[in-house]
Amino acid sequence: QPLQKIVIPVRDEAMKAQIEKVQHLICSELNVKEIEFLAADNDLLVKKIKPNFKTLGPRYGKVMKALGNAIMAFNQQQINALEADGKCIVPVDGTDCEVLLSDVEIATQDIPGWVVANDGSLTVALDIQLTSELVDEGIARELVNRIQNIRKEQFDVTDRIVVELQSGEWDNAINRHMEYICTETLCTSLTLVPEVKDGTPVELLDGQNTQIKITKA
Repeated sequence: QPLQKIVIPVRDEAMKAQIEKVQHLICSELNVKEIEFLAADNDLLVKKIKPNFKTLGPRYGKVMKALGNAIMAFNQQQINALEADGKCIVPVDGTDCEVLLSDVEIATQDIPGWVVANDGSLTVALDIQLTSELVDEGIARELVNRIQNIRKEQFDVTDRIVVELQSGEWDNAINRHMEYICTETLCTSLTLVPEVKDGTPVELLDGQNTQIKITKA
């Protein structure tokens, strides 16, 4: 299923430039339309922070409770700074406690319509909201996959083919992406018909089965 975009907060221009160099590859591999870059201090992705008592306890056991409270009170700027620098100093009861990135757990709050993931200082947010255009493109890609699987079993790689597909809820999607489907599958003719005789059953949309018949052109 194609998706519209990935959002990536970037710490600086160098990080943005690195991602831009492979932006086309990322979009192609993940089947997304675009990458949107955000400043690290953006308002869209709100981060939460928790202390890792297993690593902090042995070093700051005497002030652990106060240190934990101070860490959980970090604002977004303090969290971003810790991610960027890898460490920070937190004054607690007269003691300057060095807190490392490995001493905390940072996560991003869920956003309706998005899936958010963190790995170290890297955060990515995937827009999973589907438009009718994205759904139709997904159906077309599924059909290409089904046709290609049948091609491998019955035809040579370079053979031109003719396809008959039983009509259904997918008709608009197929008509909208007819050129793409035919180009990808070396199909000279793709026809939607009320009934396919002697076809191959395939699943195309949300568990719905249909019939497809492929012959050599």
